[in-house]
Amino acid sequence: MHDLFISYGRADEDIARLFASTLQGEGFSVWWDETLRSGDTYDEVIEKALRQAPAVVVLWSASSVQSRWVRSEATIGDRHGALVPAMISPCERPIMFELTQTADLTGWNGDRSDPRWQAFVSDIREVVERRKSKDGADTEVIRPQATAHAPPPLPPQEGVEGELPSLAVLPFKNRSGLEDDDVFAIGLVEDVIDALSQAAELRVISSSAVARYRDGEIADIEAMARSLGVRYILEGNVRRRMKSLRVTAQLLDARSGTILWTQKFERPLDELAELEEELVLEVAAHLNSQVNRLEMERALKKPENLTAWELVTRAVANYRQITGETLLLALQDAQKAVEIAPSYGLAHAMLADANATIYMHASPDDPGAIEKINAEIGRALSLDPDNPMVLAHVAEAYNYIGQPEDALIYAQRALEKSPNFGLAHYNAGIAHALLHNADEALEQFDLEIVQAPGAHTQFATYVWKGSVHLRDGKLAEARRQYDRALRLNHTSAAAYLGLFLVDKHEGNHEQAADNLAKMREHDPQVTLDLLQLRLQRWFGQLEHCDQMCDWAREHWDAEGAPG
Repeated sequence: MHDLFISYGRADEDIARLFASTLQGEGFSVWWDETLRSGDTYDEVIEKALRQAPAVVVLWSASSVQSRWVRSEATIGDRHGALVPAMISPCERPIMFELTQTADLTGWNGDRSDPRWQAFVSDIREVVERRKSKDGADTEVIRPQATAHAPPPLPPQEGVEGELPSLAVLPFKNRSGLEDDDVFAIGLVEDVIDALSQAAELRVISSSAVARYRDGEIADIEAMARSLGVRYILEGNVRRRMKSLRVTAQLLDARSGTILWTQKFERPLDELAELEEELVLEVAAHLNSQVNRLEMERALKKPENLTAWELVTRAVANYRQITGETLLLALQDAQKAVEIAPSYGLAHAMLADANATIYMHASPDDPGAIEKINAEIGRALSLDPDNPMVLAHVAEAYNYIGQPEDALIYAQRALEKSPNFGLAHYNAGIAHALLHNADEALEQFDLEIVQAPGAHTQFATYVWKGSVHLRDGKLAEARRQYDRALRLNHTSAAAYLGLFLVDKHEGNHEQAADNLAKMREHDPQVTLDLLQLRLQRWFGQLEHCDQMCDWAREHWDAEGAPG
């Protein structure tokens, strides 16, 4: 069986051939449509190859973004967790894939020693190995059944503030046929609903509201969803497989019944009692991350008439790249949210967060700006003091204006109300990092990674982990974390800055210069004064912070760059 499927626009056939031959040289078995044999049924063979491929490599270009075939193949790959995209020429990717980390291989000429290529191959290998480890898994999910008659549908109600995405978890089917697994399936759904109900960014329908759908066939998914007032549906099954118990879950669009995401979770039967809670939390974490991603894609695609909730969601989506341009877009969306819903606490919290993030990365010291951000924080807390999302964004704002003690207070309050909230763990980690509590910081960052798997900003978590190890003089571990951040986001200027500092500590001056140049390439607005300001804010309490600033000045002067 082949390892990967290559999807490309017809005008890019030559570069696709180069990718195919070079990937074969890397040891992969490659399928692309040049391998079709005479007499094959084109559509059927392509679909079979696509669905069997552990990895789907999509080559984005001005040609391929216009191809409905490439878009469809990318959608199927993404749905199965197999998508590994690369940009081969400048283009605007389809908006639903803007949040997907994409390798920039523009201008790549087949050089296997190119670091961009090596990182790309590493990503493919990781996906192939992960998917092959699950090879042979049963993907069938039988729809939970319900009574034939559902209550009349209720019209959606949504004001200018908007509302959290809503989800119904339908009863899971027992595919083993054993009575014990009936009990397990019922209990699992109850526990998943309980875990999801603690999520800050999701509204979950109670189990009693969906219990009537345990028996009988659902004739109309859309009518059922309207009657429950939900945007998403989770369904699944439980099946014994040799010495393991497998839970298969899939997320549906409530309006169309389209499968948006599916995943299998497996645990040894003899350890199930001890691992059941872990299983429940893993299912809930993956589902919550998927819904967040879908909501961001939905908000990015909506051209007009956005609610305040959608504007806040779009602002968060713009944090996928922390650059001057994307931070300005986030700020604009937060301002619009406040304008249309001035009594919406979350909008004010996001506005404070966006202003604070810009202050941290791009503004000189300014007590007046900090006073304004504190005032915005106060408005958010006066409007919605118990909302964990408000509390987490307030914590981020406090971190970025140099008040980590306050940030920690509000991050901890958010976690009291939503114990599995990734953003709250992330900001508790930053606060501990700025307060030089290394062990506590790393613990919170690791919890964020577990609770928000695949989050679009997770590269920043690894950057912060690298900074914690750098503060402690653990250079090899710091390098590993910065490298991990770049695998998730190869344009992260902060990760290249971290590698510059590690290289200078280790005496690798030529490599340090190269990493500083890459930092400047991906953050072209940065000046020497601004870079030194960031170093002082991130590492100011360290004895060697002045030395770091001197290193930056030395290389800046050597390159003849303006200060």
